[in-house]
Amino acid sequence: MKLITAIIRPFKLDDVREALAQVGVSGLTVTEVKGFGRQKGHTELYRGAEYAVDFLPKLKLETAVSDDRLDAAIEAITTAARTDKVGDGKIFISNLEQVVRIRTGELDDSAL
Repeated sequence: MKLITAIIRPFKLDDVREALAQVGVSGLTVTEVKGFGRQKGHTELYRGAEYAVDFLPKLKLETAVSDDRLDAAIEAITTAARTDKVGDGKIFISNLEQVVRIRTGELDDSAL
């Protein structure tokens, strides 16, 4: 089992959610975050004054998938979140030792 953590642009959330649903990923946690990478922020104009925005708004998505759905999930996120511009985001993959569904006590793949 793997934990997929993806950082994406906020307006791409619906596209990514739909793409993941099509490949059988049913659970998703979304957190509003701020950060920067190569994009390094931008400048904005407010009441005639220019100021730098160093941390850009992004969304952090987390979902747990079985090993056999990993490649499909990564492809779905990559395709749906891509704009071909700097700042599209990143995907991080981590191993999951164990998953427990609290309500039923199911373990691992059956808990997903």
